[in-house]
Amino acid sequence: MNIHSEKVLILDFGSQYTQLIARRVREAKVYCEIHPFNNGIDFVNAFNPNAIILSGSPSSVYDKKAPVIDKEVFDLGIPILGICYGMQLMAKLLGGKVERSSHREYGPADLIIDGSGDLFNGLGRKALVWMSHGDRVERAPAGFESIAHSSNSSICAMADNRKRIYGVQFHPEVVHTPEGPRMLKNFLFRICKLKPSWTMKSFIDTAIADIEAKAGGDRVVCGISGGVDSAVAAALVHRAIGKN
Repeated sequence: MNIHSEKVLILDFGSQYTQLIARRVREAKVYCEIHPFNNGIDFVNAFNPNAIILSGSPSSVYDKKAPVIDKEVFDLGIPILGICYGMQLMAKLLGGKVERSSHREYGPADLIIDGSGDLFNGLGRKALVWMSHGDRVERAPAGFESIAHSSNSSICAMADNRKRIYGVQFHPEVVHTPEGPRMLKNFLFRICKLKPSWTMKSFIDTAIADIEAKAGGDRVVCGISGGVDSAVAAALVHRAIGKN
């Protein structure tokens, strides 16, 4: 079995929470990778993801050097979830309207769910969520509908169910959004139709097999910087080829 046959691409716009998005996806037993937003559409096509998640960002979509992705990403026909800045950028690129909020919203907020679509399946009418943004979507792009609001914003979540493209203003990946894992699982399993078949053990087994194949019985030099990444790499190499 190819444990990477189903995978999610997380495009990183510099959010402090991006690693948490990956952690939540992996906890749901789905393989994912984080890559910079500016790798381009050719990279996305080559990666061939089953779904894409757009992270948050400390930037505003109005900044002169605001991080931007190729608009063609939204024409790939795969499910996309934009989180915070990811939702705002999505709205701007697809013809919606994004404006600076009257005040920066940071902290807990009550999300009022306006319908029972796939993204919020199994949730009640209200959910506690964590906000961290200075801009907000004032008008959703054509084809989208608002599916949740708060006292500070009329569009806290939006959906184009036909194209399976969704945006949320809040952060479902943080622990301060208690129903966040359920929302992410709804995206992964109900919307993307993925299977919870990936585990860290399966990744370790695959990595060891790959190292064994590449080493081919030869001796290998492995340098360690003292950081976590190189230490883990060294441990995997040692498991794979031992004294070599």
